[in-house]
Amino acid sequence: MSESMTAANTGPTAAELARLLEAFNSATARLAATHDALTAEVARLKSELTEARGQVERTRHLALLGEMAAGIAHEVRNPLGSIRLYARMLSEDLADRPEQQAVARKIDSAVVRLDAVVTDVLAFSRQTRLRPGPLDGEEVIASAAESARGDGPEWNGVEVKLPGAGVNAKWWGDGQLLVQALVNLIRNAAQAIAEGGSPTGKREVRVELLERRVLMEDGRSVFMRGCAVVDTGPGIAGEMRERLFQPFATTRHTGTGLGLAIVHRIIDAHAGRIAVTSGPEGGARFEVLLPVEGDQASGEQAGGDGEAGGEKTGGA
Repeated sequence: MSESMTAANTGPTAAELARLLEAFNSATARLAATHDALTAEVARLKSELTEARGQVERTRHLALLGEMAAGIAHEVRNPLGSIRLYARMLSEDLADRPEQQAVARKIDSAVVRLDAVVTDVLAFSRQTRLRPGPLDGEEVIASAAESARGDGPEWNGVEVKLPGAGVNAKWWGDGQLLVQALVNLIRNAAQAIAEGGSPTGKREVRVELLERRVLMEDGRSVFMRGCAVVDTGPGIAGEMRERLFQPFATTRHTGTGLGLAIVHRIIDAHAGRIAVTSGPEGGARFEVLLPVEGDQASGEQAGGDGEAGGEKTGGA
């Protein structure tokens, strides 16, 4: 009787308690790590959804502005044509009076500048019709760099570095429109360096290839490829980044402020994404991402990291 009572009263040994405590602590640590990981993932997803909603709202806003701008531009273009015609006629009549003729020529030059503004407004307001197909991203970038390079003195001393090998550059989209968008981005980068200088002393525009998974507003995870245009200029202030893609918003002393709005419309028509950041030492980074045709299959083949938001870059 005493032996059975002794056996019944015998509890777990110290070693068993230690093992139980160790197992409990290990499980608690794993739960805490899982909780932290889930909290971070929820925060990331919320941030991406907020950005996606912002993209949608900005698209609607730009569409309304585009309709209004188109009406105004058409009304302005005809009178501008008449003014230019009369200014040229006046200039011919004043051939024997050089000073007065110079004034007439200034009127003609001003009309040319105004007509360029109208042309940009119409380009911005025009409905973007895509003719998509398979593209070689490196060829699109090279073509854009070549077109942008021959467009003004701002390229003096500015070096353009094109992407090296290592990242899949098979894109899907309208090649002509994407070249136009990248021309604007590369040209803006060079002009930022020309007008604002470079904090690091390097006068360089670099293009990098990108591939990444992006969370869309409807919760889908879409695999995208594209590129980043990075400059060594003064960067973009936070308040300006908020409205950078709005029409007529510009940090430059000249220009219409429609270049980036047009870029946004082109990328949006491709169901793509465009984002801008500015580094601590200056410089701006514009990222352009385009959905890959047959997204899921392409994502499984190229997205070997297995993580949403994973990025691979191939810089010069």
